[in-house]
Amino acid sequence: MHTDQRPWDVLLIGGASGLGKSRAAARLRAEHGAFVVEFDDVVAALQAATTPAGHPGLHHFTTVPDPDALGADRVLELQIATAHALDDALLGVVRNRLTVDVPAIVEGDYFTPTAATRAAAEAAAQGRCVRAVFLHEHDPLRIGANYADREPQTGPQPERAAVSARYSTWLADQARAHALPVVDCRPYATLPERLTAALTRPLA
Repeated sequence: MHTDQRPWDVLLIGGASGLGKSRAAARLRAEHGAFVVEFDDVVAALQAATTPAGHPGLHHFTTVPDPDALGADRVLELQIATAHALDDALLGVVRNRLTVDVPAIVEGDYFTPTAATRAAAEAAAQGRCVRAVFLHEHDPLRIGANYADREPQTGPQPERAAVSARYSTWLADQARAHALPVVDCRPYATLPERLTAALTRPLA
């Protein structure tokens, strides 16, 4: 069960790619002795175990002959559709983690504030605590720089960074609509402290 020092049993860290979610999760894992679930692994497993015909919502990008040729608006639309298609998967992960007493952190791009809110409500009905926070970055240049640091072999990725910034804004808007905390990922040096402050505020 959660403690005053760790006011959650499961923590969800959402946000677009390139914002530092994995680094934040690693820091909190070390601080709280938590188990980390990378939701990208869940997405990959589900895509490997399903087909576009049976689960089209999970395969929006795998069925496109040339995803790089898609316009930014269409990529954003498909990202949002994919995230919504994974809402029940997030609930499944949270339900499973709540069967054990080890705290867990779930981090990833493809879960929505809607799913996070459902998970928190379901956990509260069991006397458990699921908290969610969404990292945000509006500047595609900054996200592009993060990609360059993380994936130097790929070269510049301005189009990907631009879509990521737009997806980040969509997630942040949705999170605020659900009264979930949104934390700017910069300045990175103070992100752990700002995350802790956001997560120790009373639930709305």
